[in-house]
Amino acid sequence: AEAKRHGFSDAQIAEIRGLREDVVREVRHALGVRPVYKTVDTCAAEFAARTPYFYSSYDEESEVARRTKPAVIILGSGPNRIGQGIEFDYSCVHASFALSDAGYETVMVNCNPETVSTDYDTSDRLYFEPLTLEDVLEIVHA
Repeated sequence: AEAKRHGFSDAQIAEIRGLREDVVREVRHALGVRPVYKTVDTCAAEFAARTPYFYSSYDEESEVARRTKPAVIILGSGPNRIGQGIEFDYSCVHASFALSDAGYETVMVNCNPETVSTDYDTSDRLYFEPLTLEDVLEIVHA
């Protein structure tokens, strides 16, 4: 638990301990060590802000409400590269709109705050997280 609070990924812990990443994940889950999600305060506490933006923390209290309808997770484009990224971001945005119109809660995961897919009105929830297996699996569980 201490290593997670200090920001170590399962992969890093696995490498240090000489274990496979999935073994570290299984032990962590068996011990009940999972992240909670906190709300990004877009107003720096100047005003009460209710945004659907979240980040993970190995703290104690989650600020994310349980889902009330079926949800679809959309993996964002991540860092933009020359010649690639904008088209994928466009696709993520339109996928989010179409899924929302079909009655799903849309959950966007992206580590790049400079994309259109991270705008406040694009999805029902936005997680600013790395696009790694560990981080995405924890969002699925949240």
